[in-house]
Amino acid sequence: MSRHDQRKTNQLRPFRIERNVPGAAPGRVQVSAGRTTVLCTASVEENVPPWLAGKGKGWVTAEYNMLPGSTSPRKRRDRSGKIDGRSSEIQRLIGRSLRAVVDLTALGERMITVDCDVLEADGGTRTASITGGFIALVEAIRSIEALDQQGPSPLAGTVAAVSVGIVDGEPMLDVDYSEDVRAAVDMNVVMTGQGQFVEVQGSGEEATFSGEELAALVALAQQGIADLSGQQREVLGDAWPMPKLA
Repeated sequence: MSRHDQRKTNQLRPFRIERNVPGAAPGRVQVSAGRTTVLCTASVEENVPPWLAGKGKGWVTAEYNMLPGSTSPRKRRDRSGKIDGRSSEIQRLIGRSLRAVVDLTALGERMITVDCDVLEADGGTRTASITGGFIALVEAIRSIEALDQQGPSPLAGTVAAVSVGIVDGEPMLDVDYSEDVRAAVDMNVVMTGQGQFVEVQGSGEEATFSGEELAALVALAQQGIADLSGQQREVLGDAWPMPKLA
């Protein structure tokens, strides 16, 4: 089946990663999946939330925001510290995904916050945020000098994510907005570089799907995430935290 951008059904959009973009945070990366563009920054604080104080563990959390100019029509800014339900759900997903590959005890009593700000939205913003947020997280952890003296890195793995869907009856990898709005089934898959699942979010949009279709979507996601993990490794180079992983 031909897609509007001439991609094959099992083909990712062009994924671009730019490290060390302007900013004050130790971890800074801008990622783009097609037109979807997300700025991911990671900041380190030498303390933890009150409920973790004194327990000898750190914390990794995330915040997600779509900037007003990221969509048309303009998205209104969140006011008075309130965020909409969608943004709240997405930032919890990003936080869970990143914590899945961090040894919080090895991190020590410090907190890393990964901020994901969407500059342009064309589908897959949450998955791009996870894939880019991991790179920013690596940079932030590398900036903590005390960790170099204490032993191994608190990173226990790598993580990336991608969206898949059934559009016009066909399983497709990395759906953009124009495909997502037509999708009978929409799914987001988060996996480690070792091939372990972190989270699978899937639902039928006024439709059902079979076990065979589910298996086809998961297979597409596995292929896409393996590709994204390879790109993460290439961009990080010597900073890649898991030399024993493929």
